[in-house]
Amino acid sequence: MQPIQLENAIAEIIQMESRFEPGAYFLVREALDFTVDRLAEADGGEKRHVTGPELLHGFRDYTLKEYGPMAATLLQDWGLTECEHIGQIVFLFIENGVFGKQDSDTIDDFSNIYEFETAFTEPFQPKKQAS
Repeated sequence: MQPIQLENAIAEIIQMESRFEPGAYFLVREALDFTVDRLAEADGGEKRHVTGPELLHGFRDYTLKEYGPMAATLLQDWGLTECEHIGQIVFLFIENGVFGKQDSDTIDDFSNIYEFETAFTEPFQPKKQAS
């Protein structure tokens, strides 16, 4: 999807659903691209459908890479505080024709994959010394 089309789709979604800040929608889209590319690299260049858990792991890795220690604060400011929120954005994108889906894809695919706050704060906590 072209950037201007994505911006228009996000503007329409936000008019109907204002729980998340615009940046959250762009971040999910960027994380999907990151995940697709990473999986394709691992699969010999073949791009394929991304599952909910794969997207969530890619979302975590991409967000940590891009925002570092500020990731948890940024996500909270944008209204993203649990894995299910990523799924809700994904399904809003699906409903608005931004993303496609397979028949087997459900919003439950995004439930409890990891503890959200821990995933974005733990990498930056001091390491405990072994006794």
